[in-house]
Order: sequence, then structure tokens, then C-alpha cells
Amino acid sequence: MTEAPDTPRLTFTDLAEAVDALRERGLRLSTPRRLVLEALFTADGPISAERISTTLRLDLTSVYRNLETLEHHGLARHVHLGHGPGLYALVGRGEHEFIACERCGAVLTLTPDQLDPIRSQIRQLSGYQAHFTHFAIVGLCPACATQPDKANQPPTTPNGQPLTSPNPPEEPDHRHEHSHGDHLHPHPPPHPHSPSEQREHHNPN
Repeated sequence: MTEAPDTPRLTFTDLAEAVDALRERGLRLSTPRRLVLEALFTADGPISAERISTTLRLDLTSVYRNLETLEHHGLARHVHLGHGPGLYALVGRGEHEFIACERCGAVLTLTPDQLDPIRSQIRQLSGYQAHFTHFAIVGLCPACATQPDKANQPPTTPNGQPLTSPNPPEEPDHRHEHSHGDHLHPHPPPHPHSPSEQREHHNPN
């Protein structure tokens, strides 16, 4: 897993300022690099390298290489929102932290000061200074929290009716008794033998 770099982030408000920041650091602004940077600006939240590659029809290796360069120089950051691949987002327009729904994938973007009360409670309980920029807080969004977990529900038919058990219920033990003199002897029900065996069973002579 890639470690989050300690490079101080750059400050910019738009694409032109971000391009100037790259050039001030002596970085060449190739066409793929500019396209990747534009994709980060137009995304409505953290975005995957795979999505950038598919949307821009760029080689995935080239996209990853340019994202790592932008991250190394403080223009972007990668974040993990649950079990999926790392996503990338701009950081030059202000730091953000994230809360992600582990069921539907919804992401809530917050500023650090909005999560400071939670951070303070964690520090009081454990002494840790928590950050949610690299790894998001993961849980259930309000919509998913009110819905039952389908993974733990019994299977149903297409019309919503519960499926019956595939194993049929055991048949009752229909024992019967025969009288032999003064004694009664219970007998289990006959087995489903073939017709010839049934005739032999009922005609011992």
C-alpha cells in the first residue's frame, strides 16, 4: 500500500494556479499530466485512476504515474474509502476528510474543523490524534442505516415471498400394533420396497 507523502500541499484556487505551481517546481506539463489534473478539477469528489483512464482514454500506467507525481508535489492526495481501490482528490483548494458508507458507497466530504469534536473525543479516550484524510470514517449512511441488511435476510421469491425449506418435513412415525395371543407388538411402517418385495412381505407362504 502506498504511504501518504509528507510533502506540504500547494495552495491554489483554480487550474491555472495549479499549472503555475507545477511549473514553479520545474515540472514539465505534458498533455497526459494536464488531462489528469483537469480530471481532478472536474470530479465531484475523490476519483479512481481507472475512471480517469477510461474517461480520458489514457494508459492506466501513465495515469497512475502522473497521479503519484501530483501527490508527491502536494497537489493531490489519495484516500481509501472502504474496501475499494485508493481514490485521488485535489488538496490545494483546502484539506478535506471523508465519511464513507460501506454498503452503498456514498461519500460525505467534510472540512477538518467539522470533525474536530470527534477528534477531541478520540484524543481524550486514547491520546491519539486522529486524521481522516488518508483513511475515511466508514459506516452506514442515514438511508442504509434504516434498511435491513439483505445479506442477513432469508432468501425470498421474486414476488417477495419467503422460500420454503428445500428439505421436506419428516413423515410421522405411523407405527401399528399386531396381536399375538395376549401380547401386542408394535411394528414400524413397511419400507417402500418394490412390488415383488411387497407381495413377498404380505404372502409369507
